[in-house]
Amino acid sequence: MKRSILWSAAALACTVVAASAQEAGTLAKAKAAGAITMGVREASPPLSYSVGSSHVGYHVELCEQMLGKLLPGVAIRPMVVTPQNRLPLLQNGTIDIECGSTTNNASRQQQAAFANTTYITEARFAVRATSGIESLEQLKGKTVVTTTGTTLVQRLRRIEADNKGLGLGIVLAKDHAESFLLLETGRADAFAMDDNTLAGNISNARNPSDFRIVGKPLGIEPIAIMIRKDDASFKRAVDTYLAGVMASGELEKLYAKWFMAPIPPRNAIINIPLSDSLKAAFQSPNDRPAEAYEARLP
Repeated sequence: MKRSILWSAAALACTVVAASAQEAGTLAKAKAAGAITMGVREASPPLSYSVGSSHVGYHVELCEQMLGKLLPGVAIRPMVVTPQNRLPLLQNGTIDIECGSTTNNASRQQQAAFANTTYITEARFAVRATSGIESLEQLKGKTVVTTTGTTLVQRLRRIEADNKGLGLGIVLAKDHAESFLLLETGRADAFAMDDNTLAGNISNARNPSDFRIVGKPLGIEPIAIMIRKDDASFKRAVDTYLAGVMASGELEKLYAKWFMAPIPPRNAIINIPLSDSLKAAFQSPNDRPAEAYEARLP
C-alpha cells in the first residue's frame, strides 16, 4: 500500500514538473503575453532585411506565416538583431525566435536550437567588376571585409593560417551594410559572405553591375530559424509546420518569390535558383549542422 502511494506521489510530481516545463515554453509564454518577439535583420536580403520601417524577406515572411498558424491572435513583434547580439537576446528571452540569416553549426547548437534547414548558402567574395579579381589567390595582400559575429570571421582566419603567403588584410564591419559600404567605397577589395547576402546587397546598390560574386565556395552552410535550446514543444511545432509547407510545395513557391522574382525596394532579382542541396533538404527535412556539409567542399 505504502509503495503504491509512493509511486502515485512520484508520478504526480513528474506530471507537475512536466506541466511546469511545458508552461515555461515559448508557445505558452506567447499565449500568456498575447505577443511573440521575432528577431529580424536589417541588411540580410533576401532572407531578412528592412525596407523603410518594415521588415521583409524569405525568412521573415515564412516566420510570419508560421507564427500566424501556431499562435492565432497573438501579435508578432519584430526586433532588429545583429550577429553579435542575436544569441544573447534569444537566450535571455528578449526575442523568442530569430528569423534572420543564421548558420546552423555545431558550436551554436550548444547555445540554441535550430529548426530544420530552410536555406543552404555558399560563401564567396563580392568584388568590384573592374577589379579583375576572380579567385582567392588574386586577393594576395589585399583587404577583405566581413561582418563581425559571422562564421566567415573564423573561416577567413583559417584560410589565412593555411596560406601563409596570402597576407590578407582582414577588416571586420559591424553589419552587412557596413561591409558592403567598405567594398562600394573602395576601402576593401572584397567582401566575404554568404552568396545570398552578397547578391542581395549588390541588387540594392546604386549600380549593381559594378559588382560581381567570384571564387570557389569558401563554405557550404545550412541557414535556419533559431529558437531557444531545450524547448522541445516549440521546436516540434516549428518543424511540423515546416515539413508541411515543404511537402506541399508552398515553401518552394515562397523561395521563388524572394530569390527568382523582383523584390523591394528596387525590384531587383537575386536570381539564385533552388539548389539540389536545398531540394534534398526540403524532401528530407533535417537540422544537420554546417560541419555535415564540409566534406562537399572542393
